[in-house]
Amino acid sequence: MQNVSFYQKFSLSTRDIPTQAIKTIDMNSSTAINISHVGVHYRTQEALRDVNCIIKPGRLTGIFGPNGAGKSTLMKAILGLVPMSSGQVLYKSQPLMQQLEKVAYVPQRSQIDWNYPATVWDVVMMGRVKKTGWLRSFSTVSRQIAKQALARVGIEELKNRPIGELSGGQQQRVFLARALTQEAEIFCFDEPFVGIDQKTQTIIFEVFQELAKANKIVLVVNHDLGESISHFDDLILLNCELIATGSRQQVLTEENLNNAYSGKVMYFSDAA
Repeated sequence: MQNVSFYQKFSLSTRDIPTQAIKTIDMNSSTAINISHVGVHYRTQEALRDVNCIIKPGRLTGIFGPNGAGKSTLMKAILGLVPMSSGQVLYKSQPLMQQLEKVAYVPQRSQIDWNYPATVWDVVMMGRVKKTGWLRSFSTVSRQIAKQALARVGIEELKNRPIGELSGGQQQRVFLARALTQEAEIFCFDEPFVGIDQKTQTIIFEVFQELAKANKIVLVVNHDLGESISHFDDLILLNCELIATGSRQQVLTEENLNNAYSGKVMYFSDAA
């Protein structure tokens, strides 16, 4: 049987349209996120300065840089979670802030209250609230989407467990499943690989690649310049300002890395 990705599966099962009728997203700037002259200040401290880049659909894009470089700040500015002191962020030629229903966002695990009394199923079903509406019952379709998402990340047997009882990797998979149920166009993940096991990392990258193949925008904040960097198509290299952006091969040059890390970095190279 031909392998079908999560999003291909739901394009068929929830909309009943033939594969040949599914439209793909044109990979030009009108369907990308366009970041123009973005700056962010925290009181008197400049966190980001005049950042300009394009985040394309159909590509796995990573935001990299040293500690304190503004990686998470850039993602939060894109999503309106921190105010910009300058610049704008457009998606399909309109402010992204006016289209947040198209975004699935997974914050750092350290920002989540793991003592909140919710089960795995509760958390995953939260991804269907926007499409269902507050205080309305979830449809059979929504429940099926949630079940499929749990199965895709390999934790369907944990659906009734409190989230606080899970390992770090299992918790990250719960929030990945919740993001999948949102059926979003833009997926943003802040440091998803911190404190997880190798199996979970493999599953996450597999899902990211499926999303990219479905022409979604997939944006990931990461700090690891090890072997995992080879999974990314495009990179945004920061150190309070934009050092370089483009394909992995374009960004990972000695000059760019020296500028970002002041010459104090070693990274995995897959150029051989």
